[in-house]
Amino acid sequence: MPVDALRAAADLYGTMELAQQLQASDVGTGTLEALAEAVDLLCRAYPVVPAATLHDRTQKRLAQVTRLLSGRITLDQHRELLVITGWLTALLGCVHYDLGEREEAETARQAAYEMARQVGHGELMGWTHEMSAWFALVEGRYEDVVTAARQGQALAGQSSAQVQLTLQEARGLARIGDRREADRALSRGADILAKLPLCENPDHHFVFDHAKWVFYAATAYTWLEDNDRAEEHALETIQMHTRPDGTSNAPMRVADAHIDLGIVHARRGDLDAAVEQGMNALDIDRRSLTDLVHRAGDLDRVLRQHYHCEALAEEFHERYVTARRALTIRRPDLLD
Repeated sequence: MPVDALRAAADLYGTMELAQQLQASDVGTGTLEALAEAVDLLCRAYPVVPAATLHDRTQKRLAQVTRLLSGRITLDQHRELLVITGWLTALLGCVHYDLGEREEAETARQAAYEMARQVGHGELMGWTHEMSAWFALVEGRYEDVVTAARQGQALAGQSSAQVQLTLQEARGLARIGDRREADRALSRGADILAKLPLCENPDHHFVFDHAKWVFYAATAYTWLEDNDRAEEHALETIQMHTRPDGTSNAPMRVADAHIDLGIVHARRGDLDAAVEQGMNALDIDRRSLTDLVHRAGDLDRVLRQHYHCEALAEEFHERYVTARRALTIRRPDLLD
């Protein structure tokens, strides 16, 4: 038999063996679908489940997926598992940040970005940039907010991430005081949102809907000192997210809306209403402690500027200081 024929036969056998290996997998039928559904449920739980509880559940699910990644899987399954892991890791990063765990949040964010980059998942890469913008916003790095938001928009495609990045850009611009560009970003975000299909699960953390646009706009208008529009959007946010029994399906958004209303009332000279709104925000059960301290600080500064000798303003300041201490030592229970 000619040498080239022997070589061809060997190559063919090697190709057949590779094909068999690619088809072999330890992942059973329906496993990936079940995991994707579990991730969806965890992301939908984010607005209402206590951060510590969600942290533990997400960690457990990540451990399960990691075990699958170390087993025999096909190339397609490997890609799907990386995407699932990326979403879980991004969610974990958000929860870490809610708990005041800044370094852990950034580590998770970077890991999620790397997984998204490996599989070319533009929307997930966009969300990791949105996390960067969020961190920078809370930390007062407003130029970085705009930069991260614009970088993410270049990757996210026509998606919920694109809308949220545009609204984060608007909030960063509002913090800088660029009213014209902030308004443009708000309008651009609304236009992109209008082109997206209606979402089935608007409570999903990585989904953007009209209610979230109203919520983001309320804070942007507050920072721009457009009090009438800020009040209108804050009231709408509270109304949309309050159930008939008085509970909320998005307590963190409602807390932010109360802070916005408190700032508006303080500017208008109504100290009682301002402090009442601020206390309502601090009393919310499901809280992003990092966000809450950041926004409560906004209201505290306005109150101390206009009412520094008033007992009510001092009462709110003491509650704010307690919240700040709870964040510093990672003790959310201090606010209970």
